[in-house]
Amino acid sequence: MATKKNVFITEDLDWAENQLHAWKEYVDASPLHELKDRFAYKETKGGGVIPMCVATIEAQGKFIQETMKNYIMLLEVVNRLREQDETKKVAKGESTIPDRMKDRKIE
Repeated sequence: MATKKNVFITEDLDWAENQLHAWKEYVDASPLHELKDRFAYKETKGGGVIPMCVATIEAQGKFIQETMKNYIMLLEVVNRLREQDETKKVAKGESTIPDRMKDRKIE
């Protein structure tokens, strides 16, 4: 069965690269040796509040490590797809996306 290929993969790759940049900034801003348990106040039935741990050091560290793994995997895929996209552009000639077809944010 024939499937339609994404002709405008460049836009998706740009989006993925922006996500990679955001992930990298987050990991860089959260060094493992500086993590602390995060607490928030939870309201009780009686109307009072008590402190409650919402993210332990261990949970935060695990999340950062998973983010780093996902970063490496996505980076490899983006680099491979970027190379494929560049070879296609050279083979077919570069085309541009009309403005009406680009994703625009409605404000």
